[in-house]
Amino acid sequence: MQFTAGQIATLINGQVEGNASATVDSFGKIEEAQQNQLAFLANPKYEEFLYTTKASIIIINDTQELKETLAATLIRVPDAYSAFAALLRKYQQMATQQLSGVEEPSFIHSSAVLGQNVFIGAFTYVSEGARIGDNVKLFPGVFIGRNVSIDNNSILMPGVKIYHECTVGKNVTIHAGSVIGGDGFGFAPQADGSYKKIPQIGNVVIEDFVEIGSNATIDRATIGSTLIKAGAKLDNLIQIAHNVEVGNNTVIAAQSGVSGSTKIGNNVQIGGQAGIVGHIIIADGTRINAQSGVSKTIKTPNTTLTGSPAFDYTSALRSQAVSRNLPELEKRVAELEKLVQQLLNERIGI
Repeated sequence: MQFTAGQIATLINGQVEGNASATVDSFGKIEEAQQNQLAFLANPKYEEFLYTTKASIIIINDTQELKETLAATLIRVPDAYSAFAALLRKYQQMATQQLSGVEEPSFIHSSAVLGQNVFIGAFTYVSEGARIGDNVKLFPGVFIGRNVSIDNNSILMPGVKIYHECTVGKNVTIHAGSVIGGDGFGFAPQADGSYKKIPQIGNVVIEDFVEIGSNATIDRATIGSTLIKAGAKLDNLIQIAHNVEVGNNTVIAAQSGVSGSTKIGNNVQIGGQAGIVGHIIIADGTRINAQSGVSKTIKTPNTTLTGSPAFDYTSALRSQAVSRNLPELEKRVAELEKLVQQLLNERIGI
């Protein structure tokens, strides 16, 4: 697809500076972009490439001052990074909207209901009672279980598995290999030391505008629902256990794990490889640093935590500063002990 600077400016509410008829047909990083490519500059560290790039069109901030005359056409916007991201989303939507129809071989149960402009890739299996909304895209190898509901404009990438009775909201993206609705890890210990499985008869509810990365697993509830609320973003390789609730617009980075029945508030930020125990509550706005282990309820909103077990970030920094000074402190304590001993000796006349 080819676009002019004028068309792009209209899409992102920008102002063209230069040739509005200049065209691009692909994207490039500003340090590598070639002719007929679109680039952007948001980070001042890359400003030098503004004057050497071969990009035909560049999106820049309104406040960007030019030190030299540029051959490229510029599009000025209040926030170049956000504008470029919005443009990429529009481009992706245009590309996916072109997909429609059912590829073969695939299986769609006679009782399944398909909306308008649906795409179903080859080797996809849609079970009985499933409801697929308008403009939904199911890429090859997707499995949709019994009575699953997927609402309008959602995209399931190759190999996604949605178990029975789960629901997926509008404008949700689930990346390749993720499993939604597998059994929660529920086993009752027996007197003989063995474990008996507890049936997991709940489901998973994913609300609107959620994005889930590749190879993530979200377990179904024992009873009720495991809930991922609207706007939440989950990275690759994340484990969400049974009956967990993840709040609105909460973000969780890769390789993190949340144990059963924990409730995570709204706008929480969780770093990579963090671990959270079960049956606790994480207050709204909490920030949990990478590799932290959270073992108790966080009641105060907007708290920042680090370490394992996790505790207040500011206190942790002080502790780290003290730890770095321990060799010097040990030396000073030894000198003080020596001085005290000398004073005692003098006092008793030794």
